[in-house]
Amino acid sequence: MSMEPLVSARGLSKRFVRKPDLAGRIAGHLGADVREETVHAVDHVDLDIRKGEVVGLVGESGCGKSTLGRMIAGLLTPTEGKVQFKGKPRDALSAAEAHAARLALQMIFQDPFASLNPRARVETIVGEAPLVHGITTRANMTAYVDDMLRRVGLDPELKRRYPHQFSGGQRSRIGIARALAVNPEFLVCDEAIAALDVSIQAQIINLFMDLRSEFDLTYLFISHDLGVVQHITDRVVIMYLGRVVEAASTEELFSGPNHPYARALLAEVPRISTEKRTFHPIKGEIPSPLHPPSGCHFHPRCPHAFDRCRNEVPVLKEIASGHISACHLNDG
Repeated sequence: MSMEPLVSARGLSKRFVRKPDLAGRIAGHLGADVREETVHAVDHVDLDIRKGEVVGLVGESGCGKSTLGRMIAGLLTPTEGKVQFKGKPRDALSAAEAHAARLALQMIFQDPFASLNPRARVETIVGEAPLVHGITTRANMTAYVDDMLRRVGLDPELKRRYPHQFSGGQRSRIGIARALAVNPEFLVCDEAIAALDVSIQAQIINLFMDLRSEFDLTYLFISHDLGVVQHITDRVVIMYLGRVVEAASTEELFSGPNHPYARALLAEVPRISTEKRTFHPIKGEIPSPLHPPSGCHFHPRCPHAFDRCRNEVPVLKEIASGHISACHLNDG
């Protein structure tokens, strides 16, 4: 595994501004206090992903995982910060380098039925991009698509069918084949197995691991399933309300989480054990990204919070080799 980051995020932030609708504007003209609303989806995230790694990105729904993944894949423009590819900021790449980066960074979406064109046959879904980008020719496109479908475990004879004629697991494989067809180096997998049955999930996970070896791929694996993350990743990054709160190798993080949120999250990973355990959920609800708390975002739900947590944003610090955490308790 290379020590040089393949993809890096530096100070990456994303805010979505929702302007008042027609009714809101009318109410504003009549004297009501109607303002723009800003969703703080991702807040100054730094992240390095080395070539050959499988990095798990976990956290509660609404914490900004998918938004971060889409910015890294180039599907969203950051409000602040930069994404670097092979050490160069994306906006500093030449036209040829930017084109190569777009092909090298691909995304596999959570809902393959929504992300596949319902009016296109599978041969078009998989073969269109490599044809447009000169990876294959029209004369060779059928053979190329057949090869891609075989690599993801689908019968090439099915290539004339439409997405609705496939099962959920088969549609996931089609989405993977579409991403692989442009010879990527890096895949962002956004809850790519969340909607599948457990038995099908296992098949797709094994496929991801086989393809990693075959194509020398690097993954950012976004998931809320900690059992899957523990099984397939080399390193885990934990997000809470738009910020990274802890990151470490998978083995180290699962054996000794540091941040109070990470400890609470990992304590409830299902395990085969005869020990009786009392369920202790994290108190309260995740705050709204419209109005995130001051200081440490986790302080309203943290049993260890003190005044500094409410007023000062904790910074990520290395607490062991390759293990970083953002908690004021580490300064004690």
